[in-house]
Amino acid sequence: MLMAETCFNLLLNASRNVFSLLCESGNQGYIIGMKDEFGNNTLHTIGQFSSVAQIDHIQGAALQMQRELQWFKAAESIASPDCREAFNLDYIKPFELFTKNHIKLVKKGEKSMKEIATSCTIVGALIVTIMFAATFTVPGGNNEHTVMIFLGMLISRYAQDDFLIYLPTKMIIGLSTLFISIAAMMIAFSCALFLMLHGESWIAFPAILLSTVPVLHLCGCNFPYYMNLHFYLRSRSVLQDCMLLHL
Repeated sequence: MLMAETCFNLLLNASRNVFSLLCESGNQGYIIGMKDEFGNNTLHTIGQFSSVAQIDHIQGAALQMQRELQWFKAAESIASPDCREAFNLDYIKPFELFTKNHIKLVKKGEKSMKEIATSCTIVGALIVTIMFAATFTVPGGNNEHTVMIFLGMLISRYAQDDFLIYLPTKMIIGLSTLFISIAAMMIAFSCALFLMLHGESWIAFPAILLSTVPVLHLCGCNFPYYMNLHFYLRSRSVLQDCMLLHL
């Protein structure tokens, strides 16, 4: 019982190195199938909400929810069907317990992604307006696609499993098109300014440099989040790493 409780605590803390050591014994199935005095197997334990210290370094509730799902899904993938469908003493299955314990994080993730989508929709609408009003358009059209992507995110259903791949992928596509649209707008603005000033660069260059300040601020605020989306979407979870090392 002490050994089981110790393993549960280590797994709940999502320690990569500790689980790697446990997997070296080749008893992954035994570890996943162990139960505590409340009838919880390891999947039930992993289904509990991770400590703040384990996910606090991850930016945003949406990415935190994604990491929790990656951890649970990886453990579920090496568990037997009996373990996945097992009831504890409260007659709750592992995934049901996971869902119950992550309701608040799902709501926080939905709120954070909608806030980002709303702000990016406004920026995208301004870019479309500016590009439409310009005397010419750079290749790629007026970038209405950016606005449509973020509007689509505002009306998405935000189901729990969507935080694993669907929502992060959609946000990556939206931010990518936004950055491209901003670059296209700046190119169009610079070209239009040079044409209007008839090549008088001593006026055009300072104006262009000043106009890049808010653009750089906007990109600087969103780019770290954009890179985190890429990192956590591509990264394998703790258990998946261990499986590759020890299968």
